[in-house]
Amino acid sequence: MTERHEHAETARPDHRVSVVVITRNRREELLRTLRLLRELPERPPVLVVDNASSDGTAEEAAARFPEMTVLRAESNLGAVGRNLAVARVRTPYVAFCDDDSWWEPGSLRHAADLLDARPRLAAVTARILVEPGGEEDPVVAELRDSPLAGPPWLPGPAIGSFLAAATVLRADAFRQAGGFHPGLWLGGEEELLATDLQRAGWWLSYAPELTIRHAPSVLRDPTARRVVGLRNTLWFTWLRRPAWAAVRRTLHLARTVPRDRASVTAFGRALAGLPWVLRARVPVSAPLEARLRTLEKAQEAGGSRRYVG
Repeated sequence: MTERHEHAETARPDHRVSVVVITRNRREELLRTLRLLRELPERPPVLVVDNASSDGTAEEAAARFPEMTVLRAESNLGAVGRNLAVARVRTPYVAFCDDDSWWEPGSLRHAADLLDARPRLAAVTARILVEPGGEEDPVVAELRDSPLAGPPWLPGPAIGSFLAAATVLRADAFRQAGGFHPGLWLGGEEELLATDLQRAGWWLSYAPELTIRHAPSVLRDPTARRVVGLRNTLWFTWLRRPAWAAVRRTLHLARTVPRDRASVTAFGRALAGLPWVLRARVPVSAPLEARLRTLEKAQEAGGSRRYVG
């Protein structure tokens, strides 16, 4: 293929991937992201779920980007807002991004190529570059150096979880696994879905050729995010890990998280949800638990999950 033909191929629209964005009260950041998504050569269908913003986010997005679908939730659904959008997706693949992140040109097309060629691959996670400097997010090293074994046909290292805002998923696999669990709301919600995908025989992979850029919102509340993230880690542990592993993981977290009000709040909220967690508890098989344990050791040694802030 000549250089001219290669350029024409990468410049044409590619509607195999829809993009789903969730947002709440970040109007200016969302508008920047939608502008950048509009400029992608793939021209993907874009669905925005507004989680009950009070700053006119939904109205402004609908007015400025009439070709995009804007869904208005009546309350803040968190990650479950993505489920609403995926229910409307008609493409075989769906890419998530947040209102403070955006996909690099060509990455969606390449992700679709990777998934087209590998029918048992459920998701590919991209390299994340943090703006304004463009340095790699610390989690990228953990993805790149994943200790998990996988089949040789994977496009990169096998991974045990993913980051929703940097991942392209097979839409049917997402739906079959139930999407994001409403109990977890938002914050580390991917771990449960990733595990349930693997239980169903799907594979997840890091694909370094894909790139997404992230400009962390200045409107974030890091302490609130830490509380929810730690709570959800505990809930995932109690929902899917065998009893002995759940006890060990819980004790490890109790010993290692900061001894402050946020950690106490997270543990308190996790314990308050124990009744529904126990009712929904379905431990994984021994082989999958072995993979989770391998991943857990790598996370404990890594630097991207410290529950600080």
